[in-house]
Amino acid sequence: MTKYVGQSIKRKEDYRLVTGTGQFVGDIRMANMVEAVFVRSTHAHATIIGIDISEAQALEGVHAILTGKDIDGKIKPLVQFESHCALPPNLVEAINPTIHFCYEDVLAKNKVMYVGQPIAVVVAENRYVAEDAADLIKVKYETLPVVVDPFKSLEKGAPLIQEHLQSNIQSNFHVTTGNAVQSLKDANHILKARIKTPRVSSNPLETRGVVSTYENRTNQLHVYSSTQLPFEIRTYIARSLDLVEQQIRVTAPDVGGGFGPKGGVHPEEIMVPYLSKLMNRPVKWIEDRLEHMTSARHSRDQIHDVEVAYNRDGTILGIKDHFIIDSGAVNYFGLTCAYNSAYHLRGAYKIPNYDSTCQIVLTNKTPNVPFRGAGRPEVVFVMDRIIDMVARKLKMDPVEVMRKNMIQAEDMPYDQGILVKDGAQLIYDSGDYPAALDQGLKMVDYEGFREQQKKWKKQGKLVGVGISTYVEGTGAGPFESAYVTIDGSGQVVAYLGASPQGQGHETVFSQICADELMLSPNEITIRVGDTANLAFGAGTYASRSAVNAGSAIQIASAKLREKVLVVAAAMLEVKSSDLQMENGKAFVKTQPEKCVTYKEIAEAARPGNRCKVPAGMEPGLQVTHYFVPPTVTFSSSVHIAMVEVDKKTGFVELKGYSVVHDAGKVINPMIVDGQVQGGIAQGIGAALYEEIVYDEKGQLLTGSYMDYLLPTSMEIPTVEKSHQEFLSTRNPLGIKGVGEGGAISPPAAIANAVVDALDPLEIMINLLPISPSKLRNWIKEAERKQYKIEVG
Repeated sequence: MTKYVGQSIKRKEDYRLVTGTGQFVGDIRMANMVEAVFVRSTHAHATIIGIDISEAQALEGVHAILTGKDIDGKIKPLVQFESHCALPPNLVEAINPTIHFCYEDVLAKNKVMYVGQPIAVVVAENRYVAEDAADLIKVKYETLPVVVDPFKSLEKGAPLIQEHLQSNIQSNFHVTTGNAVQSLKDANHILKARIKTPRVSSNPLETRGVVSTYENRTNQLHVYSSTQLPFEIRTYIARSLDLVEQQIRVTAPDVGGGFGPKGGVHPEEIMVPYLSKLMNRPVKWIEDRLEHMTSARHSRDQIHDVEVAYNRDGTILGIKDHFIIDSGAVNYFGLTCAYNSAYHLRGAYKIPNYDSTCQIVLTNKTPNVPFRGAGRPEVVFVMDRIIDMVARKLKMDPVEVMRKNMIQAEDMPYDQGILVKDGAQLIYDSGDYPAALDQGLKMVDYEGFREQQKKWKKQGKLVGVGISTYVEGTGAGPFESAYVTIDGSGQVVAYLGASPQGQGHETVFSQICADELMLSPNEITIRVGDTANLAFGAGTYASRSAVNAGSAIQIASAKLREKVLVVAAAMLEVKSSDLQMENGKAFVKTQPEKCVTYKEIAEAARPGNRCKVPAGMEPGLQVTHYFVPPTVTFSSSVHIAMVEVDKKTGFVELKGYSVVHDAGKVINPMIVDGQVQGGIAQGIGAALYEEIVYDEKGQLLTGSYMDYLLPTSMEIPTVEKSHQEFLSTRNPLGIKGVGEGGAISPPAAIANAVVDALDPLEIMINLLPISPSKLRNWIKEAERKQYKIEVG
C-alpha cells in the first residue's frame, strides 16, 4: 500500500510559489488598513527617562502612538514558552536544574536590555508616514553599564540584565553517566580544549510580518503571521491580552522560511493584534532587514571547555564538559538548546564516561533561541574536533579514531545512559553508523584521495578532507494532529496542525494520504497553517513534522479507509472484507462492476434516516487523529568535505561535499535531497562566513549583508548525496526527521578539512567562522611556533 510514499513526485506547492501567486503576509491588503512601525532601542542597557511623541503625533496621517506606559496593565509581558520549557519529573531529578523566571515587556517600560528592543509603536495611514513619525520620537535614556561577554556577566558585581534576579545565571544543570573524573585518571592522555560556536542570524527569505483584523460583531481577532507556530501564537495572544482562544484565529499563509527563530512568539505578534482591536481596523507590520538582524532572535553562541580522556590506541574513555550559552537578554526556550547539546554531544560514539555541566547566561544582546539544529551543530563541532585532535596527537588517520569509538550496528538499540529532554531513556532506535562511514568514504574514494593528496601537497596545493558524523533526536513531541475528511463531492481534504515554511507539506502528506485512500496525491487537498482547522496543533520545528504529522495523517487516513469500507459494505450489502478501494471507488473484489463512488459513500454517510453508517459510529466521513510519539527518533549522517586552502590569503575553497544520510523511511527522496542541500548551505555559512558581532557597548556591528556574510549559490557546491534507510521503530511508517540534519555537520567537516589541508602545520580551529583573516592569523601563528627556537 505504498504506491506514492517513496516516490520523488513534484512539489504541489511550487507552481504558485515560483509564479508569484503564493500569498505571504506582505501580500495581504485589506480595506481601511493602516501600517505600524516600531521604535527600537538604540542602547544595549539603559533606563528610559522619557519619551516625547508630541512632534510625531502632530504629523498628518498618524493615527496612534503607544509606548510601554500606555499598555501597562493591559498587555502582559512575554515569558518563557511553557510548551518548550516544561521538564518531566524524572529529568528534573536526573539533572537537578535551576531555572529562573525572566521576561520581556512587549514595549519596554522602564529600561531596555538590548539594541533593537521595541519601546514604542507608531500606526499611520501608510508605512512612509509611520517611518517619518518614528524618526520624530525622542527617547531620553540614562545609560547603564553594558555586559556582552558571558564570562564578564558571570563576575561578581556585573550589571544585572533581569533586575529581579540575583545574578545573570538564568539556568544551569548537570548531566552525567559513568565516571568521567575517574576516566581522566585512568587514561594514557588528556586533551583539554576550549571550543566556541559564534552567534548567528537565521536570515529567511521572508522577514517576519503580522497583519491583524478585528471583527466587532463576533468579537474576533484574525491574525496573519509569518510564523512556524500558529497555535502557539493564538495561546500567547489570548494570555497576553486576557482573551479566550476562541476569540482568536491565527493563519500562517505561505511562509518564506522559518528555521527556528520564527517559532515562539515575538512582541510584535502581540502588539499588532492589540492595535487592531483598539483601533477596530486592520493593522499591518512588516519587518525590514535591519530589524531582522537586530530584533529577530539569534542563535548558537556556545563556549565549551572540554577535557577528554583517551588511550594510545585512540579509544576515548571519557569526556568532561562545561559549557556556557550566551542567551542574550531573555531565555524564552528554557533548556531546549542547552539540553539538546548535552544529550547529543557524544553522537555516534561509545563514550561510557560523560559529565556535562551547563550555565545559561544573560547578557545585553538580542535573545538567543533555537535555530536549525538547535544545539546540535555546536556539540557536533566539539565532538568532531575532539576526534580530529586526538587523531593528530596520536599521528593516526581520523577515520581510525572514528572506527575505534563508533557504536556498531549490532549494538542497536543502543542506550547512551542518560535521558532525552522528554524524559525517555536515550536509546538509539536503529542505524548502522560504521556502514554509513564506509559508504561515505567509498563515495569520495578516500584512500585514492589520500594517495593523490601527497602528490598535490608536494606541488604546493593544500587540499584536505574532513569528516563529521552526527546522530540527531528528531520528531519531538508532544503530539501532532490530522483531520481527514471526504466531503459531499467526494473530495478528500486533510487538515494538519503542522504548518510549513517551505518544507513541502502539501506534497508529502498527500502522498501518505493517497496511499491509504487509494487515490493519487493530486486528488488530495492539504490544508495547513490555520488554527480554525483543528482544535490542537503543535507546529513545524525540530525535524518533527514528517514524523508526527506524517504519522497522524497516516493513521487518520487508515481509520477513514475502514469507515469508508464499512459504509460501502452496507450500501452494497456485502462484508467490508469483500471490498477493495481504487480511484475513488469501493468495489466487490470478485465483481468490480458492483461499486460505489466516494461521493455516493459520502452521501450515504450523511446524518438522517437514510444514513448507512452503522450504529455506534459518528455520521459523516471524517476522522481526527492526534499522534503522540513515545520519544524521539534518531536520524544520523556522515558528511565529508574536501577543501583547498590558499595559504597566502587564508581563503578556503570547497572542492566537494558528500553526505550519507539515514532519515528512516523516505517519503519523497527529491524533497529530502532538497532539505539536505539547503541545510548544508546554512552549515557552510556557519563554517566560513556568518557571525553576529557586537562591540563592547552592545552595538551590533553586523547589521547588514555588507558585514554579515551569507553564502550564495556560487559558494555552495552540488552535494553528492546517498541514503541509508533504517526504519524508526517509534512510528508506523518508520520515519526519522531530516529538516535540520544538513546544517549540523558542515562546520565540523570543513574545519577538519582545513586542518588536514594545512597539515603538518599545527592549526587549531576551535572557533568559527573560518574567515580568511582568522585563518591567515592562525597560519602565521603556527608558522611562528614551527620555527621558534626554544631557549632554556
